[in-house]
Amino acid sequence: MTDHFKLLVPGATAAGTVNVTAPFDGAHIATIETGDSTAVEKALNTAHYLFTDKGNWLSAEQRISILEKAAGIMQSRFDELAIEAAREGGKPLTDSRVEVARAIDGIKNCIDVIRSEHGEEIPMSRNAASMNRLAFTTREPIGVVVAVSAFNHPLNLAVHQIGPAIAAGCPVIIKPAGDTPLSCFRLINIMHEAGLPEAWCQGIVTADRDSATNLVTDNRVAFFSFIGSAQVGWMLRSKLSDGTRCALEHGGVAPVIVSHDADMDDTVALLSKAGFYHAGQVCVSVQRVFADKTIARELADKIAASGNTMKIGDPTLADTEIGPLIRHAETDRVEEWVKDAVDKGAELISGGERISASCYQATVLFNP
Repeated sequence: MTDHFKLLVPGATAAGTVNVTAPFDGAHIATIETGDSTAVEKALNTAHYLFTDKGNWLSAEQRISILEKAAGIMQSRFDELAIEAAREGGKPLTDSRVEVARAIDGIKNCIDVIRSEHGEEIPMSRNAASMNRLAFTTREPIGVVVAVSAFNHPLNLAVHQIGPAIAAGCPVIIKPAGDTPLSCFRLINIMHEAGLPEAWCQGIVTADRDSATNLVTDNRVAFFSFIGSAQVGWMLRSKLSDGTRCALEHGGVAPVIVSHDADMDDTVALLSKAGFYHAGQVCVSVQRVFADKTIARELADKIAASGNTMKIGDPTLADTEIGPLIRHAETDRVEEWVKDAVDKGAELISGGERISASCYQATVLFNP
């Protein structure tokens, strides 16, 4: 029997459900309720009301207590969270365990910031009118936070968006990636279990693109947090309401420069892990290596040999080193890119073929 995740917007009715499947083998993991424009409006109304009701803001003591309890719950469910992240996102279990550890540490970082953040005192004795006066500043919540998250670190990225919002005392609404919503919803439920009132952290998988756009561009949104592709991020930023601030985290090409005197064994070990990390689906996975010409071919051959020994397959198994791509269409895209590179003169040293509909060989191209 698969899990069923409810729409996490108090008082809203679900528009429908979607199935969440494992990218490795297409197995049905869970169903999750979706929200339409009515649910989006309900979520925004609720969050905005909480912010405007200043008398009922969460105190620093409350926020610390909630986050401490949440970190403890996450620690007690460490293995469950790691398995779920691996199943829904395809990142190997060994790396998903690192993700859970980082997520817990991220919650603890938020607690530290609550304890250390403060305003400033400003001497005002610059003229006769302000003599013997002292001004001071205080930090207050910015307002409603809307977060849109990505698939490749389904738990830790949600922590990066939800944790700081709670720490700052802001009501937050998060829309996780449609491919990997379960870890995010699990985190929201943990926050509620830890004592956070449900309305302070809401989660919604939108039923359509217009509903998602309405959520982000509404004038009640004070801060927009986005993790994902540059194309989508900049598009949404261009549609934000006047006064909405934002933080956008996009991908990169993660180049590495290797000098002629680099330790070859250490370099190969580091680049093999970094290059094939999460099948290359994270912004920090190495995608391009620029090596001194005196060592370039040797380095490429050794990385290829290392990649050939890596176990590719089921991400929930402890010895898997490379998991699937998130969707079959991404496997097609990688296959097309490799073929295009070879057609244009690149030398295929290793890999270059799909293993299944979801998995692709560890591939090294020389002089692409």
